[in-house]
Amino acid sequence: MLKLHNVTAGYNKSEVLRGVSLEVNAGEIVTLVGANGAGKTTTLKTLCGVVPARSGSIEFDGRPITGRTPHQIVDLGITMIPEGRQLFPFLTVHENLVMGSYKRAARVQREARLDKVLELFPRVRERLAQHAGSLSGGEQQMVAIARGMMADPRLLIFDEPSLGLSPLLVEQMFEVVRTVARSGVTVLLVEQNVFHTLKLADRGYVLENGTIALSGSGAELLESPHVRRAYLGH
Repeated sequence: MLKLHNVTAGYNKSEVLRGVSLEVNAGEIVTLVGANGAGKTTTLKTLCGVVPARSGSIEFDGRPITGRTPHQIVDLGITMIPEGRQLFPFLTVHENLVMGSYKRAARVQREARLDKVLELFPRVRERLAQHAGSLSGGEQQMVAIARGMMADPRLLIFDEPSLGLSPLLVEQMFEVVRTVARSGVTVLLVEQNVFHTLKLADRGYVLENGTIALSGSGAELLESPHVRRAYLGH
């Protein structure tokens, strides 16, 4: 479904990604893990068209998307849940969800999408009339995910969904990611919580200093001596 081949990217004169290659197949949960500053968010911004790729290629469903604008990429079926949620705090939950259905195909089916999303997230249904800024951190993250689902994505990208959440809410958040995957949406997940992420993922990539250092199934990477030493403290 998604292929990055030998992608380099960065900001101004700084090169952050150095020949990154990875694949996400339809129906998978694939994770990209690594330390702060490794280039994880830059990878996501590059494939979403926010940061231009300096070289290499990005394909979605066999079609090149390198150089496309972010809204064109959303129209193709790729949606990202950004780090920090970035809701509109003074709009209601319902209004935030409607903002997620701005692409033409999603607008046509807005009410049907809303019903489907609220079936997946019953807690969000209970909060529809509240201002998004009045919700707890965990509830806000759930609204952010529901808003992303309103775009009717085929590939949903999560950037640090557990950031700032309590351990109990972290467990719940990973269950939400499973729910999204079970609904038929392919998932690319960026997380610092390496243990939980690799337990969840079908496959994973370890990004270090802008390059892919390791790849394999989630189970294989959990057993990797390098991963255990560098990220799990074993």
